[in-house]
Amino acid sequence: MATQASTARLAGPDRDQTGDLGYVARLPILDRNGKAHGYELLFWNGGASAARAESDPGHDAALDAASVFGLEELGCGLPVFVRCSLESLSGEWIQHLTPGSTVLELPTGTEVCPDALSMCRKVKAQGFRLALNDFSGQPGWWPMVDLADYIKVDVTQVNADQRRELFSSLDSCNAHAVATHVESQEQYSESCGEGFELFQGHYFCRPEPLKNHRIPGNRLVHLEILETLQNDPVDINRLRQLVMCDADLTYRLLRYVNSPLFAIRQEVTSIQMALNLVGEATFRRIAVLAIASDFNADQPAELLRMAFERARFCELAGGLCGLNPGEQYLIGMVSLFPAMLRIFMEDLLRLLPLRTEARDALLGKQNPEGLLLRWRQCAEYGNWEACDEIVRSAGIDHLQVLHCHAEALGWASEALK
Repeated sequence: MATQASTARLAGPDRDQTGDLGYVARLPILDRNGKAHGYELLFWNGGASAARAESDPGHDAALDAASVFGLEELGCGLPVFVRCSLESLSGEWIQHLTPGSTVLELPTGTEVCPDALSMCRKVKAQGFRLALNDFSGQPGWWPMVDLADYIKVDVTQVNADQRRELFSSLDSCNAHAVATHVESQEQYSESCGEGFELFQGHYFCRPEPLKNHRIPGNRLVHLEILETLQNDPVDINRLRQLVMCDADLTYRLLRYVNSPLFAIRQEVTSIQMALNLVGEATFRRIAVLAIASDFNADQPAELLRMAFERARFCELAGGLCGLNPGEQYLIGMVSLFPAMLRIFMEDLLRLLPLRTEARDALLGKQNPEGLLLRWRQCAEYGNWEACDEIVRSAGIDHLQVLHCHAEALGWASEALK
């Protein structure tokens, strides 16, 4: 599943506050239009295996995240789904959550007793919403269906025939049907046809590449801009000419330069002025940001968010590993360009003058330049143990990496505004 991991308040963490916190992974839940409906949050403090952590609510970590970060910030203002057990609904931890924006996600593998039903009605009356996780029509859980706001079905565990039978049984149910573990466009199309309204998985960043797809002319200009940006020093006159060939790109670039992201104290009205004020290194970053926004025009916004987060994280953490921050920023951003442009990575790399090491990183080879991209990709899957192994093998500080990632999430949120 596509996830996003953090351990700090999006505006920037307080090191004293976050010293003991573990991972928080964020799994986007999208609607049929590719728009984010909400985020499931998974918590892990390193005290259990990753497999156990995914089924355990991790109440202490959830409480820390709720009190220190604010679940609303982690959820970008959308509903947040928090896993918990039936027994834990009576615990004090739940009182620290915000009812109107929190969905309590219940496992369906245990028995439902009258006391549990009563507790579910109580938390519903408080304003919480309920989701049934991994539902497959388990006997004894049908009384819960009437209370549920979301019913989540794992499409890898419940086959098509079983799903059709399940939908028939749920015909009078008002809950939103959520397909989980949707990892391909084929699974997404099949789930849509079956009646699912919401989808969780990596499918949105894996659109099928188009056969014999030719990149539009204006986007070829964008790739030429990326090529020009790799020169040191940058040919300023050539860069200005290329950028001004595309009015939309010029607008996007100036909008980013004038945004709070870069704290420019005077209004910037031209490309030349932007270059003079921010300098080459920052201008490179802003230009790549604007190009990515244009590339993603026809794709879900969540894909762009993921690209921004990858780029900024790789840039910030690059200094911890002795890697070039500018190149790391580009590696993080370019890693999702094939999904945006619907071409193969190999075809894209033929058009970009990247170093061999950067190309190898983008092709998934195990080299130092790909270290931080691999960490981020593991975080997107909620594979925390793999994240820790990458950090250990590189000899870098675990908490510093997490702070870089938290800052990257906040930066991406501001950029998307």
